Amino acid sequence: MTDAASLFRLNKFISDTGFCSRREADKLIESGQVKVNGQVALVGTKVSADDNVEVAGKPLKNKPRRVYLAYHKPVGITCTTELQIKGNIVDAVKYPERIFPIGRLDKESEGLIFLTNDGDIVNKILRAGNAHDKEYVVTVDKPIHDGFIKKMAAGVPILETVTLPCQVTQKSRHTFNIVLRQGLNRQIRRMTEFLGFNVTKLKRVRIMNVRLAGLNVGQWRELTVEEMTALETMLLTSSKTEEASKLTGALFTQLPDED
Repeated sequence: MTDAASLFRLNKFISDTGFCSRREADKLIESGQVKVNGQVALVGTKVSADDNVEVAGKPLKNKPRRVYLAYHKPVGITCTTELQIKGNIVDAVKYPERIFPIGRLDKESEGLIFLTNDGDIVNKILRAGNAHDKEYVVTVDKPIHDGFIKKMAAGVPILETVTLPCQVTQKSRHTFNIVLRQGLNRQIRRMTEFLGFNVTKLKRVRIMNVRLAGLNVGQWRELTVEEMTALETMLLTSSKTEEASKLTGALFTQLPDED
């Protein structure tokens, strides 16, 4: 008898092989293209590693190795998995297995972004309220003054809300560091514009415990064991939500810009 703890929802089981997203897996199941042990499966079916799962008449391959990449996204690359879009991040990285980005950096921005084939970690990082740090170095078109730094740090009214208080530090006449725990649409650009400044360069240099340092523009590397251990510890209190699951599916199309 199979232990209930070792059972997986069929859509997750398919997604974990890297074949497709959970949303896409649901569509395949609904259309009758998925069989479990020779029987047409239903949405919500649970399976174990011992079950024989076929999609469109072909057995699924063994689960791939979990992949976690840190990538220095250049300006001009779009964070989408839609291959028909010129300059998409998947073509730019050229990784040999199916991977997708966690969150976004807009096309005009550069810096650190994660890519993975692990949908669970995507859910945990994107889940609203997790308050995970993301650090940026921002250059603006005019000299920065103390009032600008204080207002950015205190919170700025954008998108019918007020941004959460954050850490802002002036680095030079036109450059500042900002650490966000939010991911509102084009947040930093909207904040600076509200205060009468325009961003001329935006680079994300850190996500949680992982830093961009050492990666040239366009380069990627796998996260180290130490980085993954620390990251997983930070995510222990995170949980998956319906909203996060929807976001995971949306990673295969478009997500709002985070900066």
